[in-house]
Amino acid sequence: MANTTFAGAVRSKGGFTTISENSSTGAITTLSSISSTGVSSFDANTMAVEAGTGITTGSGTIYRSSVQRMGGIITTRILIDLTGLRSTGSGDIIGVNGTALVCHIGQITAAKNGTILTGSMECFEAPAGGDPDINIHSATEGTGVEDAAISSLDETLLVNSGDATLGSKVFFSAVPAADQFLYLTTGAATDADYTAGKLLIELMGYEA
Repeated sequence: MANTTFAGAVRSKGGFTTISENSSTGAITTLSSISSTGVSSFDANTMAVEAGTGITTGSGTIYRSSVQRMGGIITTRILIDLTGLRSTGSGDIIGVNGTALVCHIGQITAAKNGTILTGSMECFEAPAGGDPDINIHSATEGTGVEDAAISSLDETLLVNSGDATLGSKVFFSAVPAADQFLYLTTGAATDADYTAGKLLIELMGYEA
């Protein structure tokens, strides 16, 4: 159907849905919708590349991302429950124990996330089991795995948090460049699985 321009309001009893169709399989994916009761959902508003499977396959681990553009501000949020991931040595990458799967928590792109100006990490449940001293690095490579030293990558320390506690909030001292990947790392040595720990990472950017 061709593009259509309406002079008046567009009305629908059944709501509105925008979709994409896979050119090979014909599979339909919902991008956004407004239900018949007025509830809106923007399903496509996630990071262009979300966390690697060395994060998302953790037992009990929760990972979700959201990217929202309002006016000239682009807000990227990563919500993560650390349960099922593991910390090891100081400066090592957090992920599923013993996995060879990549353990980044998403990639920053200028097209999706804008140019990052600032960021923060807030703790909504204190980490338990694994080490509570959780830092954030960015790296050029998206290949980092659990228990590997973040220093083995071309990396930058973004947040040196100290021990995360309920209600603690720390701010980025540096920001990721375009196309870099984000990693959670440990600032101290505790070789154990996390049994608790809920974090919200928020990045604020703009279209340059």
